[in-house]
Amino acid sequence: MMLCDVVIIGGGAAGLMCAIEAGKRGRRVLVIERSDRVGKKILISGGGRCNFTNLYVTPDNFLSANPHFCKSALARYGPGDFIAMVEQHGITYHEKELGQLFCDLSAKLIVKMLSDECQQAGVRIEVNAMVTAVEQTADGFALETSLGPVQAAALVVATGGLSIPKMGATGFGYALATHFGHSILATRAALVPLTLGEDSLRQYQDLSGVGLPVEASCNGQRFAAGMLFTHRGISGPAILQLSSYWQSGDELRVNFLPGIDAFEWLAGRQRSRPAAELATVLAELLPKRLSQRLCELALGSQPLRHYREADLRAIAEQLQHWGFRPTGSEGYRTAEATLGGVNTDELSSTTMASKKVPGLYFIGEVVDVTGHLGGFNFQWAWASGYAAGQVV
Repeated sequence: MMLCDVVIIGGGAAGLMCAIEAGKRGRRVLVIERSDRVGKKILISGGGRCNFTNLYVTPDNFLSANPHFCKSALARYGPGDFIAMVEQHGITYHEKELGQLFCDLSAKLIVKMLSDECQQAGVRIEVNAMVTAVEQTADGFALETSLGPVQAAALVVATGGLSIPKMGATGFGYALATHFGHSILATRAALVPLTLGEDSLRQYQDLSGVGLPVEASCNGQRFAAGMLFTHRGISGPAILQLSSYWQSGDELRVNFLPGIDAFEWLAGRQRSRPAAELATVLAELLPKRLSQRLCELALGSQPLRHYREADLRAIAEQLQHWGFRPTGSEGYRTAEATLGGVNTDELSSTTMASKKVPGLYFIGEVVDVTGHLGGFNFQWAWASGYAAGQVV
């Protein structure tokens, strides 16, 4: 039987951070990772360059049934702490936009950094390894694994959520939580493209590949970023952000002319180009195919001199509040995160420890804390992993 102080199930961002911190404290740490390498989601994130944190992290960037839960961990391990580790390892990085930090070269450098830190801290990592059963004992936890039986004083569940199953995502962490008496808040795909119904697809499908900056809103949330038409619906950063707030049946609104007074702009064009058709003028600011389609669907297109002031105001209103009513999402297959998870009311916000089972911890995406797009979910992984790693 293998004896450990700490077993961490899951070799992703949160699990590796927890392992590093626990190892630094002299704990005998074993990381069990079911796939063939650690950090697989890190490797594909940010187009292979890993958006590893965001300079402007606040608790408001996270969704949870308890919005206060994330505050303690985020306050004690912030973006600057992870950036210091990145710089210590000589990894160069850049800010892309809105505080998003990416590696200059490759996400592989982040995985190597974490792996090297684990090695330096004496952490044992086993890949292609499975946990088949876990039971509480008088001394901690007994695990049945593909490595043989393992006994540990503390158990950390860092299994992630359900997003991107091809990367190895499963519901094992939720099943384990339930096994130990924890409740799971309903899960669904987050940061995911939205799909349109047949009628809407007939209207927009041939715009697939057309993208533009917009301001999109739904359920009181508003995001200014890019939007992309796809062959199944709508995507792009603004839509991915809103997908975490959108519910089935909701309409979302898109401002195709963000930062512009659309009426004043149209009135100005009416004065300077009275003979130009509306679709032609809109193509100055919008992709040509989109401007034509909007006119075909609702706006019409006449020479600008034919429009009264009230007409221009109505057109401006439509352009800045264009409605889409998605019928669903692309699901976990392409989702970047999972909403819901282990109920935070049953965990310590300071240590991530279970309030029900001594020695049991839940960190990262398996917990009901989900960040916005832009490095926030990684920062939650680092922060929650650090919090648990200080005490396990």
